[in-house]
Amino acid sequence: MSPATVERKQGLGGTRGRPYPADPPTDFQATAASVSGMSEPVDLAGKRVVFLSWRDTRNPEGGGAERYLEKMAAGLVDRGCEVTIFCAAHEAAPPEEVVGGVRFVRRGTKLSVYLAGMSALRRGDLGPADVVVDVQNGLPFFTRLVTSAPVVVLVHHVHREQWPVVYPGMTGKVGWWIEHRVAPWLYRDCQYVAVSRATRSELRGLGVRGPRVAVVHNGTDPARHVVTRKSPTPMVAVVGRLVPHKQVEHAIDAVLALRSRFPDLRLHVVGGGWWEDRLHEYAERQGALGCVVFEGHLDEQRKHELYEQAWVLALPSLKEGWGLVVGEAGMHRTPTVAYRSAGGTRESIDDGVSGILVDTLEQLTTAIGTLLEDPVRRAELAAGASEMSHQFTWEHAQQSFALVVREVLADRRVESQDPELPRVR
Repeated sequence: MSPATVERKQGLGGTRGRPYPADPPTDFQATAASVSGMSEPVDLAGKRVVFLSWRDTRNPEGGGAERYLEKMAAGLVDRGCEVTIFCAAHEAAPPEEVVGGVRFVRRGTKLSVYLAGMSALRRGDLGPADVVVDVQNGLPFFTRLVTSAPVVVLVHHVHREQWPVVYPGMTGKVGWWIEHRVAPWLYRDCQYVAVSRATRSELRGLGVRGPRVAVVHNGTDPARHVVTRKSPTPMVAVVGRLVPHKQVEHAIDAVLALRSRFPDLRLHVVGGGWWEDRLHEYAERQGALGCVVFEGHLDEQRKHELYEQAWVLALPSLKEGWGLVVGEAGMHRTPTVAYRSAGGTRESIDDGVSGILVDTLEQLTTAIGTLLEDPVRRAELAAGASEMSHQFTWEHAQQSFALVVREVLADRRVESQDPELPRVR
């Protein structure tokens, strides 16, 4: 089943999630003469595209958003583009390099990367650009102020709930003001790309109006071959960056509450981040060190082995634009339990078919416990998770993103889901 089929099946509201506000009606319909379908490769030979992002995948704090970024960049290279990614400097990679045909330029720190990016773009250090992709992870790069090239704004999710958690006080208030007031005004005529309908709905709430928000979902990498099998004893996994808004504490609390029913239960926490020490302290205070295993940052092979061994993946994040780990786990027939309010999880998970969506910590605990004790139900969701993970491919996402870039180059705007025949202005 294709992603387009999924949208027809689920409508605007997903299967059981909260409905998204309907998009405003539009008369901008695609015609065969203006937009080609997925069967025709998009030729962007010689076009120069510059991405500005706060991180890349080699950054120790990189995650699913950066994976998406580099997949889209690779897809543009395959279609003849010259692609540059500007991001923050870090010790895990050189200041400049070319990987897979993509040029990486790394300057600045976690915060100064924005000013460094604006300066590099304005001075021409990144080369001439036919299209600039401004990756807005909370803060934009203000590229509209320093370039005359058309700008595409790539948004994974809106950070409304995250600002006070990560940056309490005035810093978070200023960040949220920029995100929900300044950015929508600054990019008021620009093309947007969101990774889920939930994010598109949130952007509408910030005032991003008009038929110019294309939804291009994440893909899922094929499962790596592993020789391991499901753990003989109950095992739950959490995979992702260890930062406050991932709420790994909720998974720890859930496992602790289930220990009386499942004495051999273990929670494996995969990933690293600046919140890791706090999580160790939390687990120790809660008396959970005997049932929580902190795996740290793992290579891809070991990560996939843990996906295979886990009975359930827990995703207690406060916010997810999509939830790349859901598909990765699904490739290993591991269903996910996640919060419905996270947003993108309402699309990466088919509630009751490929996983379970919940609203509270109590429901999270109950759902995990149900799957651990019911092998039949777990097997049903495992089959659904595997099927769902195969519905979204990187090849489709790359083609969709390339179609958006092509339309922007023609001074048209796209309003579509995983564009095959996008509606354009």
